[in-house]
Amino acid sequence: MQSRRSCTPCRRRKMKCDRGMPCLRCAKSKNGTACVYEAMKNLGQLFDGEVAGNGSNHAASISSRASTPLELDFNSKELEEQLLGLANPDIKDPEEPLPRVTKKKTAPSARSVSAAKSSYINERLTTGLAGTFDVLQDSHVFGQAHRVNRSISHKNRVFGQSHWINTFTLFRDIIEMLEPHLRSGSSTMLGSLQRSKHLARVIKSRRSPAWPTHSTTELPPKHICDQLIEGYLRTIETVYRVLHIPTFLHEYEALCATQAEPNEAFLVQLKLVLAIGAVVYDDKFSMRTEATRWVYEAQTWMSSPVFKSRLGIQYLQTSILLLLARELVDIGGEFIWISAGSVLRTAMYIGLHRDPTQLPRISIFEAELRRRIWNTILEICLQSSLVSGGPSLITLSEYDTKPPGNFDDEQLTAANPVARTRDAHTQTSVAIALRGSLPARLAVLKFLNDIKSNGTYDETLRIDKELRASFKDLRYRLQTSATSTGSVPTRFGLQTVDFIMHRYITSLHLPFFGVSLEEAIYAFSRKVVVESSLKIWSIACPSPAPVASWNAVNSPVNNDQSNSEDDLPRLCKNGSGFFRAFTFQAATVLAVETRAQVQEDDSIGTTIIRPDLLAVVNSAPNWYLQSVEAGETGIKGYLLLRLLSAQIDALMRHVGKNEMPRVLVDAAEEAGARTSGMLARLAGQENEVGDLERMDLDINMSADFMEDWDLMMSSVFDTNDGSDFSTFSIYG
Repeated sequence: MQSRRSCTPCRRRKMKCDRGMPCLRCAKSKNGTACVYEAMKNLGQLFDGEVAGNGSNHAASISSRASTPLELDFNSKELEEQLLGLANPDIKDPEEPLPRVTKKKTAPSARSVSAAKSSYINERLTTGLAGTFDVLQDSHVFGQAHRVNRSISHKNRVFGQSHWINTFTLFRDIIEMLEPHLRSGSSTMLGSLQRSKHLARVIKSRRSPAWPTHSTTELPPKHICDQLIEGYLRTIETVYRVLHIPTFLHEYEALCATQAEPNEAFLVQLKLVLAIGAVVYDDKFSMRTEATRWVYEAQTWMSSPVFKSRLGIQYLQTSILLLLARELVDIGGEFIWISAGSVLRTAMYIGLHRDPTQLPRISIFEAELRRRIWNTILEICLQSSLVSGGPSLITLSEYDTKPPGNFDDEQLTAANPVARTRDAHTQTSVAIALRGSLPARLAVLKFLNDIKSNGTYDETLRIDKELRASFKDLRYRLQTSATSTGSVPTRFGLQTVDFIMHRYITSLHLPFFGVSLEEAIYAFSRKVVVESSLKIWSIACPSPAPVASWNAVNSPVNNDQSNSEDDLPRLCKNGSGFFRAFTFQAATVLAVETRAQVQEDDSIGTTIIRPDLLAVVNSAPNWYLQSVEAGETGIKGYLLLRLLSAQIDALMRHVGKNEMPRVLVDAAEEAGARTSGMLARLAGQENEVGDLERMDLDINMSADFMEDWDLMMSSVFDTNDGSDFSTFSIYG
């Protein structure tokens, strides 16, 4: 009797085999007692449309399709199993004979790799210094050795591809070389780290006032306030439109001129402006303590449970200023993405996601203010998503609010203001130009951080093309507005646009950067990451004689600065969050590229390294030390930059593999001693360093202690920073 056992493909489709009319994936065996699978010649035929029954559609012209062995362009046993198992290699029929498969060994192309099915691998990395990381990696079928990070879990958090921690695996070799020396107790680096963390907690506790911190009427002298307000207006407000400047200045002058009790809502808003302005006030961020208190006061006021009556434009303005101040002053800045979601929903609750033309009739002034604030909220949501590695949680279909009109602030106070033409520069031009690139930047975030993103390289190249076209249009708009009118963009505005756009370009290609160091098919991503990182570094840390940039060549930039240093470099050095984090990442990526070039050149007996890359490697550690002098308490960045610099120097000197760990240990010990000394001076405990050095540190102490040491990101992941600032949400 003929066997009626169905073949594996049919069973998966819950079908019975028809021996008289076999389907495309089946053919009668010679003895007619078994239904066997036979591969098609064309790979595309293997996945032709599924049939719904076993009628005439089930017997679709098998005679016209040749039953020749399958030729694969991938030298992979795993791919054979996946193709034979039709998307589930774990389900196999042990009694079913396998087809004969002929492998064709050819070099894989980027397109073929993109189209191939990927497998996800969870890898756990545990170090005594940095704790435990669970890395979700995507390994394309042409080679298990080359994997792309898709997300990283650390402690109780999950980070998407845009978070900088995904570059952690690029430094894995350094961590592995340091680990034995740390566990054996032969290095003093762990002691330096312990001293530094103790000092950091002392410094932060002294800066942070008691929580809750109720608002007071105390303000700095008026001439100081004037400088802080001017610093805010010439920097952040030129890109992220929040305030109507004439109205704000009028209320400020009235507050200074009268002895009456000030309006608390405006006073809170004013102090947030002062806190942001303090970041660029001087080179050392000398008013950090005052700025911290102002942010605490604002958070206390915003956290009041009675907020219903506050919902409105002024409340949203203060909410946005609080997010910006928290990030720049480094007060719960790692949670901005969470709080930005609350602000977004508050704006939707009062209808800012609907264009004013769809609402009851309102004045042009109010309509434009609503458009500006909604535009800024979108920017903050995208920016916080990029920094945190979280999904953007917004789509273009969820709002119909148009971009802000091309108005100067003074125009909006007129009876019937008329927007200026597109080529005229106004106080809103930079924000409008950035809005034009929002769809392309949103596509980058969804590609990197959405869990359903396929992450293929073809898709990367497609989004790259759209992003570059958007960047080109943005540049053209700002250039033409600068040359056709008397009003010109500020240097800060133009530099910030460059910084932001290059940050998105770099983030898009970074997942393939590590693989590109070994696989030539990703060479384009390697080039893009290096060149965009160089752009970011040149903006954040310009050389004494900077190379002319597109804005310097093509537009008469306003150089009327009250400070000797450009504002954006100062913001990157003094502030925290988006600008400093990605300046640091640019430096580390460029160091990894330099290291790779040294290793590649050494293999062919010569060493020719780009001088611009070496300049970054040499100057980056000193740049980070300047951040420490300005109040940064984490030494993780300096330690990593110093280790990379030492490793590159050793490779260029042809230091042997066995000697490299000792070189890195010496560099780490020197870095730890230097930074702990700097923190001791900041904490006013120079005389106590000797006592701290004599602390009895047990390298084999509890796992909790070791887990507490996040070498790479202590301030990013440690929510217990020694303060009582226990709430970061908008409403408490």
